[in-house]
Amino acid sequence: MELPFEQYFDSMPCFLSVQDRDFRIITANNRFVEGFGDFAGRHCYQIYKNRSEICENCPVDRSFRDGESHTSEEVVTRMDGREVRVLVNTTPIRDGSGEITAVMEMSTDITEIKRLHDQLRESQQRYHVLFESVPCYISIQDRDLRIIEANRMHREAFGANLGRKCYEIYKHRLEACAPCVVQETFADGEVHLHEEVVTDRHGERMNVMVYTGPIFGADGKVESVIEMSANITQIRQLQSQLTSIGMLISTISHGIKGLITGLDGGAYLVNTGLKKDDQARILKGWDMVQRNMGRIRSMVFDLLYYAKDRELEVETVDAVAIAEDVFRLFADRAAKLNITMKSNFRPDTGNFEVDPHSIHTMLTNLLENALDACRTDQDQERHEIGFNVYREDENIIFRISDDGIGMDRETKEKVFSLFFSSKGTEGTGLGLFIGNKIAMKHGGKIDIDSSPGKGTCFWVSIPCRCMPPKPADKPE
Repeated sequence: MELPFEQYFDSMPCFLSVQDRDFRIITANNRFVEGFGDFAGRHCYQIYKNRSEICENCPVDRSFRDGESHTSEEVVTRMDGREVRVLVNTTPIRDGSGEITAVMEMSTDITEIKRLHDQLRESQQRYHVLFESVPCYISIQDRDLRIIEANRMHREAFGANLGRKCYEIYKHRLEACAPCVVQETFADGEVHLHEEVVTDRHGERMNVMVYTGPIFGADGKVESVIEMSANITQIRQLQSQLTSIGMLISTISHGIKGLITGLDGGAYLVNTGLKKDDQARILKGWDMVQRNMGRIRSMVFDLLYYAKDRELEVETVDAVAIAEDVFRLFADRAAKLNITMKSNFRPDTGNFEVDPHSIHTMLTNLLENALDACRTDQDQERHEIGFNVYREDENIIFRISDDGIGMDRETKEKVFSLFFSSKGTEGTGLGLFIGNKIAMKHGGKIDIDSSPGKGTCFWVSIPCRCMPPKPADKPE
């Protein structure tokens, strides 16, 4: 008659065997027989591994020696030649006196589990390699917008900032950005796209295209969000340059057309004046020719400066000497236009460290603007331009004022913008843009005060010691 424990023994979903102290199989369940065949008189190591001696670190041997249960993981071979991975548990069997007479070994087939585990580990390794080596900035953020994981490129650009909030790292803000695509992904579980300007740990600003995607938990809810940012700074710079070139061509085309018309008009007056022996007509035409030649020269210089962003060639120079040189260039032109030029150059102004050619260009552009503002003002017959130079603390101040047409608020706000001109076809929109750029490259600035019909005043402040701005502060 079969005892109840024997029914359970045979029905267990694992390989069960009982071994004596010589490691011979005394009995085994049906699953064991199906997997490994006849066991009569054979040792376990012969059956499992086709060995001639006991295995190293045998759990059955340890249970015989210390009377404890033991666990190990093994690879065994079935009688059909297929290798399986098993989790082995051994338990000592004692007689009435408590002596260990045999050990029961239970081996559970974990081949499929280990295969899935290995696949998971390989997938994690591949994911980690991809995560670390992909050529973009990747971070994973929680619902509080804290960075909980970041790849190598992200760490190199923004530093090791796990646990800190993204907006603190990217933009040095105290609150979340608006809009925030990470928060949008948390809200709707969708992929979102947005372009941002961020600052790396070296202070360099960059344009990035940000993609966010949800990472779902076991409950199907968004557990975290992966953010991938691609650096598109060079693309944006190229687009900006191409746009600028297009605007430049268009602007210069209109400017050249106006200059040619002016030269044609001046040449016509000179020719007809010669034929009629009309000295006044000749002088008027020649003045037109000279004025337009001056504009051509100014346009060419501006184009050359714009075309090449040259490095500063700093020298120690006399600020008053530069101002006097520029003043002389405009004195005769101003007199012919019935414009009085007054100067006040403080002799104790002293020297400063600048690129003299650049400062000369900047002052020329500002005086050219003042001259045009007076020339185009038809409300009064006579005009005046003031040009002052003095020292204020550790800065050299150039003050250029006129009583010309002046500017409204909108014009003042745009006056230093690339290609903006209030002169119609007569201007290129480069002069004041370049002048402001020169001041900023020296670590200085230009302030402006102007009202329609009341003239304009420019204050140029240049440090006595050249202080080029940091990369993040450079003008765009």
